[in-house]
Amino acid sequence: MDAAERRPTRPLRALGRPGALALGLLTLVAALLLGFVMGKFPLGPGELARSVLAKLMGWPAPLAPAAETVIWSVRLPRVLAGVLTGGALGAAGAAFQGMFRNPLVSPDILGVSAGCGLGAALAILFGLPLLAVSGLAFIGGLLAVGGVLLIARRVGEQDPVLVLVLSGVAVGALLAAGISLVKLLADPSVQLPSITFWLMGGLNAAGTTELRLATPMVVLGLLPLLLLRWRINLLSLPDDEAAALGVAVGRLRTVVVSGATLMTAAVVAMAGIIGWVGLVVPHVARLLVGPEFSRLLPMSMLLGASFVVLADTLARSLAPIELPLSVLTAAVGAPFFLWLLGRPRALRHG
Repeated sequence: MDAAERRPTRPLRALGRPGALALGLLTLVAALLLGFVMGKFPLGPGELARSVLAKLMGWPAPLAPAAETVIWSVRLPRVLAGVLTGGALGAAGAAFQGMFRNPLVSPDILGVSAGCGLGAALAILFGLPLLAVSGLAFIGGLLAVGGVLLIARRVGEQDPVLVLVLSGVAVGALLAAGISLVKLLADPSVQLPSITFWLMGGLNAAGTTELRLATPMVVLGLLPLLLLRWRINLLSLPDDEAAALGVAVGRLRTVVVSGATLMTAAVVAMAGIIGWVGLVVPHVARLLVGPEFSRLLPMSMLLGASFVVLADTLARSLAPIELPLSVLTAAVGAPFFLWLLGRPRALRHG
């Protein structure tokens, strides 16, 4: 039996790149449809189609005013926020896992989520408006990663990847302690529930204003990842080998960290801390299209957007009260990750 016959089959890869991307697009379309029709005010697909067609053609609204308000003023911003959040976290997770050469890395490895959480908690403690909460959360995330990068640069003679990870763990732990202190000082009847609910994540507060603020930041962070997608593949090599191929490793790593951090901070500031998306989604995308970054990045974005939209749809549909989004992402992500750990090693690492 030759090597080709001994090689294990990978049925997911047999789809090929166009087929895998088509599958990702179909999954996103199905998630969007469910996001619009499911909820406390259920709608039929026909009603949704008539309303969309009338909107595109400039015709009078065909549905009752309440239904039109639910579609265009409530669910449209929320679904778009889910697409933006999931796509950004999926892309950031793929970038971080490739850069750190570690499939267990998630977008909050450098403390961005903890920094956002501390900024938001301080804003709620001081009674600032919702827009200021998002703004301080965004600034806190960027400052946290800036501190990690500064520490890593000061420690110059050691492994830069290891120093980044350890610095992120230390800064994240320090910021988590700060969040605990703020929760201790908060009013337990008003401020503490708000801080706790924000930290659990959700799209209930994401509106048009938040989307307008977060979208440019996500696009700005995604742009260098798209332009440098071929070079980012080389970060999976040892630094000396990547440098021998003409890559400025330190500069490229800084660009990747900056872009992925900007995307993560923008969506966490809008939606709160949503775990497991950036960790699990790139694994699924890698099973479908392989580890090559130019294919992995768009698939991670499509699957991440679908995952968050579906999770948010369930969060507002399963129970009389809205469930925190991170509860559902963990309920799906953690069992899947445990299943993934039990797969053959070659399948786990794409």
